[in-house]
Amino acid sequence: MDMSAGERKGLSLFALIMIGIGSIFGSGWLFGAGSAAQVAGPAALVAWVIGVVFIGLIAMSYAEVGSAYPIPGGMARYGHLSHGPVLGFLTGWAVWIATASLVPIESIAATQYMTSWSFGWAKGLVDPATHQLTLSGTAMSLVLTLALWLTCFWSVQLLARANTVLTLVKFAIPVLAVLALVGSGFHTSNFTAQGGFAPYGWSAVLTAVTTCGVVFAFNGFQAVVNLGGAAKNPGRAIPVALVGALALGLVIYLALQAAYLGSVPPELLARSGGWQGVNLNSPFADLAGLLMLHWVVTMLQFGAFISPAGSNIANVASAAYMVTNLAETGFFPRKLAAVHPRYGTARPAMWLNLGFSVVLLLTVGRSWQALAGVVSAAMVISYLIGPIAVGVLRRTRPELPRPFRLPAAGVLCPVTFAFAACALYWSKWPETGKITVLTLVAAPVAALVLWRRGERRLLRQFAPAWWMIAFLVWTATVSALGGEEFGGRDVLPGVLGTALIAVTAPVFYFWAVRSGVQAHERGLTSAPPPAEAAPTPTATPDDARPMASV
Repeated sequence: MDMSAGERKGLSLFALIMIGIGSIFGSGWLFGAGSAAQVAGPAALVAWVIGVVFIGLIAMSYAEVGSAYPIPGGMARYGHLSHGPVLGFLTGWAVWIATASLVPIESIAATQYMTSWSFGWAKGLVDPATHQLTLSGTAMSLVLTLALWLTCFWSVQLLARANTVLTLVKFAIPVLAVLALVGSGFHTSNFTAQGGFAPYGWSAVLTAVTTCGVVFAFNGFQAVVNLGGAAKNPGRAIPVALVGALALGLVIYLALQAAYLGSVPPELLARSGGWQGVNLNSPFADLAGLLMLHWVVTMLQFGAFISPAGSNIANVASAAYMVTNLAETGFFPRKLAAVHPRYGTARPAMWLNLGFSVVLLLTVGRSWQALAGVVSAAMVISYLIGPIAVGVLRRTRPELPRPFRLPAAGVLCPVTFAFAACALYWSKWPETGKITVLTLVAAPVAALVLWRRGERRLLRQFAPAWWMIAFLVWTATVSALGGEEFGGRDVLPGVLGTALIAVTAPVFYFWAVRSGVQAHERGLTSAPPPAEAAPTPTATPDDARPMASV
């Protein structure tokens, strides 16, 4: 959801809830149910509940910081405000990776759903044996990414005005799909056949939370956090809107999951040897085709463009904001923050994000499922700073006006951090190792930038960030040694790996809070007062800048 400064004044509660709903329904509903069923079977229903509880805890911690510092794209800045430049760059880098990765994944979603078209060329976009994009499929994803990017490059304002209509359509299509699939025949036996309700164990349910698009689907909560400070009554609007958007999202995602599980023909389930063998390129469209629901197939083909395109309007703008924030802190070239005087878009930042999208598409973006696991792991890392920032700023800036205060923060913040640590572990090895390396690449870059600025006391600058580096290395190590069901070497079988992460997470949390407090005492942070942290430029007819988006 994109809104100009002029449109954000006195945001109503209903509008804030609609923003959250509009952002939650991207490509996640198109693939999440099919992917989660393949990994966890009928127990995928539980994965959605676990996922919304996790995201709800994260969202509430960001709601406090976001309402105090309603900075556009602020998730890339909160680490800088709480711990100083080095940790700010590490977390900002992770947030940028997670956000910029959303752009190509939505294009991949639309491409995979093209295979349900009747045209011969569309059938060749995905390899039927590997279920990965072919060369032509990758080319189509690149074309779609470029097309949307060019549209936002020249006319963000036009797309922002169309967002309300897109939101209504995005909401209606999955609801109609559920009603049609259930009405065509609902097989309750599917929930216990082929190994029972949890045929692959409960560890598979935990894995589904982060690798099958569950976390990915609910990531739209960021829109409510970013815009909540502009609501008429932020203290009430932010938590109510978050609960409302996430609750409604959960209801629809559970309905989609149940409809998918119950609508799969029992003979297909038996012939596939269980849920792991039911691997559809376009899950709901292919299923509707098997059930001869041709109008549903057509509707889903249309929705496969509307849902990703609607979300990507915000993704392109939000990714540009992340680059702008990193440029303003000096870790990205400041030229990247330049905004076009007429169109209001940060065009240099958009060029960088386009290049990043192309690299992802040509390397790991072979399918929605493959990229969703990496993106979700990056998202989990980007969430870590939320509860920690609450703990630090409560101690260092107690006088800071907080339109919303997280209740029982002393308990909920360490619990939320532990939940995030476990979610990162559930992302499975080697994804945890890959995303750890990709995040820690920022450390030597930070050192180089600080050295070029003339800073020679690098150990002093890195002091508030050692906890993050140690935490990522520790989590990746436990992941590598964890149970086979989590991709590890089974040195820590079963729940031992999860238990070890859960027990040690509070140690890292309190280390992180103490490091943040010390960073403030040593003058390493330069947190601006709230009024300066959230400048609200005057909107002009040509100013199409989306002041907050997800």
